[in-house]
Amino acid sequence: MSNFDTSPLSPEFGVEIHDLQLADVKANSLYPEIRALFEEHSALLFRGQSLSDEQHMALARLFGRIEDRNADERKPDEAFQVPEVSNIRQDGSVTDQMDLHTLNLQSNMLWHSDSTFMPVPALTNILVGRVVTSSGGATELASTRAAWREMPEKLAEKIRGRAIWHHYATSRAKISETLAKLPMFHKWPAQKWKAVLTNPLNHTESLYIASHAYAVEGYTKEESQTLLEELTAFCTQDRFTYSHRWQEGDVLIWDQRAVMHRGTPWPWHEPRKLTSLCVSIGPEDGLNEMRPKE
Repeated sequence: MSNFDTSPLSPEFGVEIHDLQLADVKANSLYPEIRALFEEHSALLFRGQSLSDEQHMALARLFGRIEDRNADERKPDEAFQVPEVSNIRQDGSVTDQMDLHTLNLQSNMLWHSDSTFMPVPALTNILVGRVVTSSGGATELASTRAAWREMPEKLAEKIRGRAIWHHYATSRAKISETLAKLPMFHKWPAQKWKAVLTNPLNHTESLYIASHAYAVEGYTKEESQTLLEELTAFCTQDRFTYSHRWQEGDVLIWDQRAVMHRGTPWPWHEPRKLTSLCVSIGPEDGLNEMRPKE
């Protein structure tokens, strides 16, 4: 039972935690209770925060190892920078609607879980609202735990006990073939994960799919695509989703093992910026159990 003041984000999953400053959270103070709510509800919202990049990173490290996709590109004396999900250039202007950077942002508007294409995928994403737009630009979440719990057996039996292959370029090719050919989307070979994951703490099950997925064990390419589309459509029904309209200072945290997400369009001429830190799944979070037996 939480001592925090909370309210539900949706009937199926997620809670907003009130009157708490994340800058005050420490490993032995407040974090254990936050982590318990994370495991139980899959998504957490905190409003009115004023986290610096350093505080953002300190919070992320409580969950585990911060993901660094550009470690191979960074110079030895170059410090890690908190990634931005933004259309703002260094000079303050915004990127054109059809340039590759904006197209990459648009690929985030496909339902996905982060980093399923990496050797170690993401446990969570901690997003901070920095610059928000007059309309649009929401982040939508879909509970694959709630959806799996209510999935008709005829559909569930098609995927139960199987594994799914994921590759970064797969999702980008759905937006632009030119985008998908960029080297950054071919850093990692295809990854194979169980289609249904079990939370190691509360033993709840969730479907593990993403726009990066391209093949399902035991099916042809065409059959895989049809099944993945059918599963995604079921999981993203209104009853399993929550749409977050950003305010500056919002912090949204969700469980990538049990929640898909996507962005929504905004007026492209308006600046928008979120800062984003993914935390990698560790053995204690069920990483080893995610890998199918060969």
